[in-house]
Amino acid sequence: MLELRGITKNYGTHRVLDDVGFTVPDGRLTGFVGGNGAGKTTTMRIMLGVLSRDAGEVTLDGAALTASDRRRFGYMPEERGLYPKMKVLEQIVYLARLHGFSKTDATTRARALLEELGLGERLDDNIETLSLGNQQRAQIAAALVHDPEVLILDEPFSGLDPLAVDVVAGVLQSRAAQGVGVLFSSHQLDVVERLCDDLVIIAGGTIRAAGTRDELRRRHEGHRYELVSTGDAGWLRGEPGIEVVEFDGGYALFDVDSDGTAQRVLQRAVAAGDVLSFSPQHPTLAQIFAQVIQDDASPEDRMPQDRTQEVAS
Repeated sequence: MLELRGITKNYGTHRVLDDVGFTVPDGRLTGFVGGNGAGKTTTMRIMLGVLSRDAGEVTLDGAALTASDRRRFGYMPEERGLYPKMKVLEQIVYLARLHGFSKTDATTRARALLEELGLGERLDDNIETLSLGNQQRAQIAAALVHDPEVLILDEPFSGLDPLAVDVVAGVLQSRAAQGVGVLFSSHQLDVVERLCDDLVIIAGGTIRAAGTRDELRRRHEGHRYELVSTGDAGWLRGEPGIEVVEFDGGYALFDVDSDGTAQRVLQRAVAAGDVLSFSPQHPTLAQIFAQVIQDDASPEDRMPQDRTQEVAS
């Protein structure tokens, strides 16, 4: 397990990370989300030893990270860093050779990985001739070719179409199933929500929330319910303790002031004999993100609503 504790980073008088701490468990996908400038990339670079820290520690299985440990990491930066004039297969083989594999083993590994990522027909193409999405897949292959024990990926889904997102997601899920700890950042909150086991939300250089996906949902769950009935649900508008959010004939989405009010609504609906469904509504990651940023950030950190929507889109 990779763990950060009390990580602090300053640039002059500006503190960009303040007491950052979270874990990346083995065999799990951890989503790392935050707005631009929140501190995600700086945190990742400190984990990799690319940047120094002013305080705190990064450990692997309880021991301080060494250069040897970091060679077992796979890293994909947000900025593409492959050689544009090299052929796709040649590039990935070269990187595998740098990790100590023989030419035969490196070629076998690279070919299989590129096939898995959907680049099997582009092996002899120069990197610079690939679409941005295919360059992204090649960059992911570069991070994976040496079978790392920990994966740290900065915006791995950037530039990918929905089919490519599914391919890359499947590859990352496969690695996690093999015991690899995977940390990835993304602005695509719907993809993070679908894919990750654990979530870390950062804003203004501090961790605002962290936990499993289900824990965060429960922690930020409100009192919103959905009622679907065969009759007219308009009677909800006159009920005390209820705020109707959306209404259309027999459908209603509404907030209640307590669990008791929800039970009262259910009892009345059942008594009328026209209930098709009645269920609590769980918050999406985009809703949790917006709530955490607005509730926990200091006024100067707070993201305006339009920026939050951009991150959530």
